[in-house]
Amino acid sequence: MRKLVLILSLLSLLPFNAIAETAEEKGTAIAKEAERRNTGWENSKAKMVMTLISKSGDKSVRQIRVRSLEVENDGDKSLTIFDEPKDVEGTAFLSFSHATVPDEQWLYLPALKRVKRISSSNKSGPFMGSEFAFEDLSSFEVDKYTYKYLRDDKLGEHEVYVVESYPTYEHSGYTRLINYIDKKEYRIMKIEFYDRKNALLKVLENTDYKKFLDQFWRATTMTMDNVQKGKKTVLNWSDYEFKTGVDESDFSRNALKRIR
Repeated sequence: MRKLVLILSLLSLLPFNAIAETAEEKGTAIAKEAERRNTGWENSKAKMVMTLISKSGDKSVRQIRVRSLEVENDGDKSLTIFDEPKDVEGTAFLSFSHATVPDEQWLYLPALKRVKRISSSNKSGPFMGSEFAFEDLSSFEVDKYTYKYLRDDKLGEHEVYVVESYPTYEHSGYTRLINYIDKKEYRIMKIEFYDRKNALLKVLENTDYKKFLDQFWRATTMTMDNVQKGKKTVLNWSDYEFKTGVDESDFSRNALKRIR
């Protein structure tokens, strides 16, 4: 009886989370904190250089502009515009991310002069020949996944949480993702993507983070390595601007055809 009383006394000194928090609860809490820290930026503009690298090392470079709009109580909206080279000039991609219903995505193809809707069943396909899938381009929304905390680890100089996430939306190309999130700023440093056969498909590394508005971190280099195909896509971001006056009118299907 004395031993039981001693154990209960010791347990009462521990924080509640140390007793009650499961791996699933901790994983979800980490994801929610990462989302919370990236809320409030309102809208942004940026430039991006996309470099496609083949298995043999050949490179293809594209010049891109990106506009983004934060939407309260829903996923973000984004507009991606291709400026160079000539064969993709004027191509535009519009994405409405959602938390609990399928994302809405459209692609404007200037050669055909028409807007093509990306079907829900096709979002695991490659985006413009890159190693990024259409579903990779959606904004991060906590409710799109369930979570499980795996362990603490170290990635380079960063102490990280390792959290496994499982897509809840239909037609995902992935069975699970393993996320490496730094403990200090809750930035996603690396993601491992596992395909429908549960084999490692791709690895995304986010590096060269910069801080904007004294609060919001953005990776200025994103490298997606397809370990099954031996191909890579590197995104180099620059010229970030925030709270620039971008609004809902800039994110419509009709606006796609007028992009310049």
